[in-house]
Amino acid sequence: MNTRPAGPVARAAANFLFALGLPFLTVVLWGIWSTASTSRFFVGPLTILDAFRQIWIGPAFVDDVLPSLYRLALGIVASIVLGVAAGVTIGRFRRLRETLEPLLEFFRAIPPPVLIPVAMLLLGITDTMKVVVIVSGAIWPILLNTIEGVRATDSVMVETADSFQIPSWERLWLLVLPAASPRIMTGVRQALSVALILMVISEMFASSSGLGYRIAYFQRNYLIAEMWSGILLLGLIGVSLAVLFGLAERRVLRWYHGMKEITRA
Repeated sequence: MNTRPAGPVARAAANFLFALGLPFLTVVLWGIWSTASTSRFFVGPLTILDAFRQIWIGPAFVDDVLPSLYRLALGIVASIVLGVAAGVTIGRFRRLRETLEPLLEFFRAIPPPVLIPVAMLLLGITDTMKVVVIVSGAIWPILLNTIEGVRATDSVMVETADSFQIPSWERLWLLVLPAASPRIMTGVRQALSVALILMVISEMFASSSGLGYRIAYFQRNYLIAEMWSGILLLGLIGVSLAVLFGLAERRVLRWYHGMKEITRA
């Protein structure tokens, strides 16, 4: 009996159902376990969804979610701009890289949450302080990956650009950045999760709005279902960031993935 290969729609549907299988099974097991549990801190998924609907689909979205997303977006954009700019500069000049390497290793080893009290003293309890905390951690994956990407630029192409006397700006735009873009995108992917974590932590310190503040408020007042609903919202934001980044990465690195497909073929 001949079997015809599945079409793209069937494959996409199968992949979608497979991706939903494990989360669905987890929710089912969670519901069964919470029903049998006597702990008031372990509530069921239906209770959490009800709390989610009551809290986050309403004024809390404007008062807490939007400010958090605003700070997160500013922190990510600032980290990308500063990390790529500094990484390209350090990566292109060997002497500068060797000079700054011990300093970079020192500051990279400092956990960003310990800088929150210092940032509060210097900047006050403001949105700027929270954005600075996000940047202080999210910039490092982008910076270090950009440096390595620039260093790994094909030496033959660099020598060819030198022989044709291509201007520095065109060389940067047409050679260095495309060559380093796979590593840069890897750094951005890592920075997204770091930025989300630091956004929550920064809002837990002397803040009056934001997801981190609201989750800590629920925890201190023993509003367990509401606390879990905030954690669920954070997970959804993280998944959304990953999906959006995946779409942007495919567009930016379309040439790179095309070359890998040709190599595999």
